[in-house]
Amino acid sequence: MSGTLFVFSAASGAGKTTLINRVMPNFPNVVYSVSATTRKPRDGEIDGTHYFFKTEEEFKKMIEQNELVEWNKVHNNYYGTPKFFVEQKLSEGRDVAFDLDVFGKVNFDKVYPQAIGILILPPSLEELEKRLRDRKTETEEAIKIRMENAKKEMDFATTKGKYQYTIYNGDLETATAELKGIMEKYSSFKSSIQSGS
Repeated sequence: MSGTLFVFSAASGAGKTTLINRVMPNFPNVVYSVSATTRKPRDGEIDGTHYFFKTEEEFKKMIEQNELVEWNKVHNNYYGTPKFFVEQKLSEGRDVAFDLDVFGKVNFDKVYPQAIGILILPPSLEELEKRLRDRKTETEEAIKIRMENAKKEMDFATTKGKYQYTIYNGDLETATAELKGIMEKYSSFKSSIQSGS
């Protein structure tokens, strides 16, 4: 039996990571896709668990041999989704979750058009800017860049993206319940959830 593919995209600062981390423990059959990257491992990161760490030469070879579902260059490092990992998990009957930007999702859809796209957006751009400022971790310049990127991403996602669901993450409890409901609908593990707790 083949599993379900869930693709999460969001504008930066929309609270995607928090939301996903709250919902995932309910779905033990969902495995997070492990990306390949040319960036150096950070402390505690394990090859094959957090990322498949590649040299630029190795990564370019993967591109040439069509071994990636999608790939992108971000901040001078390459990131991509290896096909072998996705196919292996699907063949095991596992559901696979992906965290892709709105541009990467377009290429992903060419290979896996059956994927369930879930777009997570802030309730408004004003709220997004407030959240970024409240973090107190960003310079004024960084906030400006993030806001410009968020506008581009949101515009692209809503006009050219293929998302079956859009969640406006204004209230975390409401957004969590909404995401959980979507995943229960499609997850190959749903019968256990409904008959369980």
